[in-house]
Amino acid sequence: MKKNMGTVDRITRVVIAAIVVALYLMNIISGIMGIILLLIAAVLALTSIFKFCPIYALFGHSTCSAENM
Repeated sequence: MKKNMGTVDRITRVVIAAIVVALYLMNIISGIMGIILLLIAAVLALTSIFKFCPIYALFGHSTCSAENM
């Protein structure tokens, strides 16, 4: 897999995932919607870890700078 995510994109995704997890743990979001948001948060975190977004690859988009590729 070729990296296609820049640092700002990765940090943004991790922050959003952390917020969703915190809201779930504080019972602010719950039920089916909470589970769906947790799954989305997991995908955001995983794409940040691997520095690869399949949707970006599908559309040929990259937020990664040329020197980090």
